[in-house]
Amino acid sequence: MAWIWIAVLLLITFLYLLQQLLNSNKKKKLPPGPRGLPVLGNFHMLGKNPHQDLHQIAKKHGPIMYMRFGYAPTIVVSSPDAAELFLKTYDHVFCSRPLHEASKYIGYEQRNIIFGQYGPYWRNMRKLCTLELLSNLKINQFQSMRRTEVGLLISSLKGASKIGEIVDVSDKIASLNVDITCLMVFGKKYADKDLDEKGFKAMVKETAEVAAVPNLGDYFPYLGVLDLQGLTARMKTVAKVFDDFLEKIIDEHVRNKEDHKQTKDFVDTMMAIMESGDAEFEFDRRHVKAVLLDMFLAGMDTSSTTVEWVLSELIKHPQVMKKLQKELEDVIGLDRMVEESDLDNLEYLNMVIKEALRLHPVAPLLIPHASMEDCVVDGFHIPKASRVIVNIWAIGRDPKVWDEAEKFQPERFLGSDIDLRGRNFQLIPFGSGRRGCPGLQLGLVIIRFLVAQLVHCFDWELPNGMLPSDLNMDEYFGLVTTRAEHLMAIPTYRLHK
Repeated sequence: MAWIWIAVLLLITFLYLLQQLLNSNKKKKLPPGPRGLPVLGNFHMLGKNPHQDLHQIAKKHGPIMYMRFGYAPTIVVSSPDAAELFLKTYDHVFCSRPLHEASKYIGYEQRNIIFGQYGPYWRNMRKLCTLELLSNLKINQFQSMRRTEVGLLISSLKGASKIGEIVDVSDKIASLNVDITCLMVFGKKYADKDLDEKGFKAMVKETAEVAAVPNLGDYFPYLGVLDLQGLTARMKTVAKVFDDFLEKIIDEHVRNKEDHKQTKDFVDTMMAIMESGDAEFEFDRRHVKAVLLDMFLAGMDTSSTTVEWVLSELIKHPQVMKKLQKELEDVIGLDRMVEESDLDNLEYLNMVIKEALRLHPVAPLLIPHASMEDCVVDGFHIPKASRVIVNIWAIGRDPKVWDEAEKFQPERFLGSDIDLRGRNFQLIPFGSGRRGCPGLQLGLVIIRFLVAQLVHCFDWELPNGMLPSDLNMDEYFGLVTTRAEHLMAIPTYRLHK
């Protein structure tokens, strides 16, 4: 075994020296950045929370920073002005994705929307998904389903409140999101055993982990086949579990396609497009499964994680919780639950959600972009095939933009026209430009509705006499960055009915 590692090290060293020789005559001005180690580059500078490490490094080297991870030249962007250059001014250059081993195996050779490389196929598929799956019309068709499922959660929590039960809020919210996402995407709820013995939440967590862990195959292409970290084996296992599940669902829909459903789920819509032949590009079961898996994974994890962070901040700041409850009482009263039609009248709720997403963006480094050609940005040479990492966690803490940036202060948005939709680069939790999240509107509806309902229907107390100031707010980094610990709390029902 030792000789394999020696051979690998010699190969890497040779390729590194060759790369240095090829680059020795290039005197173009790269962005500033920390010196890296031979072969490894700057990997040694990252710990368990890379977004926080990159934030600290950027304080020394600036908002456009050059780093190298293995053989991958990487640009780290850490300010609103720099983000606007990469995501708006030069969006046409940086709108692709780097090669990604996890998406190769799990995303059907990067046929999905999230990790798909930019080109005619990706443009057409995104347009199709935006029009057919994520339009306001489609979102509104599932409104009664969301009301029913959230109502079931409220009933469950109401039962817990009668006996003073400590509730695993994180688990409750995640389970609700599994049900809502399954109903929208697949047409019905599924039990954990329908997917795998580990269940939905465990498999989604595993997917997020293998997609986020720095993979030698992504940074040292010649080492991918060796699978030295065992990641490829894990990816193949995850891919098979989801592929078998999706095949079963598609087969069910094919057998039952004559059923006259009142609301067509995403599988119905995608299969109808495939069978019609109207897609104007290659479109078979692989493409259907890639998009369905995108919708399922993105829809399930991001919304529930955001709701967790919002509720955590509200519990940690009781005065903000009381102010939001007062708004809900004034607009809705204590005789009924919140309806989605109420959401546009809840100004303080929107400020609370903006502030939580500023401090806790669920994808703190977004998904990496890739440069499709050489480009000069702010006087710096950005080589073709560079990875571009936009650190929106750092942007949300930029002291040049945010006063007392570490504090949770929703009032900072009072009278502000900053929104979440990618136009204001101080706050871009859903990204911006061509690669902005196509599910933004659906995500915001679910987040706003669920937060409003949980806060309106219940007071929340931490267990075992814990003070709000003692609530642990540590992060667990992944493709979606969650709370390190589950949120545990005791609900007390507060409505009159």
